[in-house]
Amino acid sequence: MFSALSSSAENYPYRSDVLWVTVPDHADWLYKTGEKAQVEVQFYEYGIPQDGVEVKYELGGDMMPADKTGSVKLKNGRAVINVGTMKNPGFRDCRLVAVVNGKTYKHHVKVGFSPEKLQPYTELPDDFNQFWQKNMEDAARCPLKYTIKPAPEYSTEKADCYLVKLQCFRPGSYIYGYLTRPKAPGKYPVVLCPPGAGVKTIKEPKRHIYYAEEGCIRLEMEIHGLNPEMSTEEFKEISSAFGNYLVNGIDNRDNYYMKKVYMSCVRAIDFLTSQPDWDGKNVIVQGGSQGGALAIVTAGLDKRVTACVANHPALSDMAGYKAGRAGGYPHLFKNYKGMDTPEKISTLAYYDVVNFAKQIKVPVYITWGYNDDTCPPTTSYIVYNVLDCPKDALITPINEHWTSDDTEYGQLKWIQKHLK
Repeated sequence: MFSALSSSAENYPYRSDVLWVTVPDHADWLYKTGEKAQVEVQFYEYGIPQDGVEVKYELGGDMMPADKTGSVKLKNGRAVINVGTMKNPGFRDCRLVAVVNGKTYKHHVKVGFSPEKLQPYTELPDDFNQFWQKNMEDAARCPLKYTIKPAPEYSTEKADCYLVKLQCFRPGSYIYGYLTRPKAPGKYPVVLCPPGAGVKTIKEPKRHIYYAEEGCIRLEMEIHGLNPEMSTEEFKEISSAFGNYLVNGIDNRDNYYMKKVYMSCVRAIDFLTSQPDWDGKNVIVQGGSQGGALAIVTAGLDKRVTACVANHPALSDMAGYKAGRAGGYPHLFKNYKGMDTPEKISTLAYYDVVNFAKQIKVPVYITWGYNDDTCPPTTSYIVYNVLDCPKDALITPINEHWTSDDTEYGQLKWIQKHLK
């Protein structure tokens, strides 16, 4: 289930012989409800337009079954498909298949209809804030205990890296993270980066070393208490035996696995703000997918957070499928049996990102793509729409479940502009 999150899904496959190009007749891929949309489909092999190739298509709502199918033949490598319209706000997906020389090639494109009007199916429980306030008070009783070990293999001329083991939630429960900080003496903002979904190691700790090189203390954390120094083989064994933590204890809000995860993010803020080189003012949370969800959750829980950055947040309006449209990752009501019970729906409301987003008052920056089938655009828009705070969005329609290096570096630039 986590493969879609951990793989590098791309619209333009690396070293592929073929290329799909899809061009909606609205440049921003957006329409008003009731407007009809058309998409021009182009297909190339070796850069040559493919004439006479049959392209089969199916049309349906975002993450929904097809409600129409058909086919077109390419002329000079091009054809136009009438995507239709939607009466209610949302996204419509045009899924494409072509067979060339016996090999099947697939692509898709989503267009939106008044998505700025999308609202969550998930409701805010009356005692939401009281529930989380009690959990934070309980978790705060766990002593702040940690170890820091130099990790020179991930350091640079301008930044030092350390492996941190941090006690969270209850005594004896730990998480790990890589802490990077500028070598130059001074006082710096702190940035917490929670992980994407899965039971896995922290990959490439130097990938975002530019945060520390440009004046931030940054903690990239994991959530399961697994030492990232373990081998890949050990992680694979543990992952296969671990089960799906996103459904563990879901029948009861007090026993759900993600309670420890949410409280671990708050404890990570405790750790970062205890560092002697913190500037005493700026606390930023930043992440993508599940990490984007946890960034928003932490910003909604912890009033010390001063800014939030999230890519295509997961865990958002998860019960949205009950409204007849896409719900958020992990798509519990689409991919799992027995999820539609009052107990599970009640638990999810306390853990859904949309309800934490409603609590945020600090600046938020979100980016998402329309072609994402992991964290669909329907749910990213819903999160953005419920934010009642200063907010910015970078919308990249062509993107599936990925962000470019330039987009990720641009998030640091946004953070720097929002420092106190």
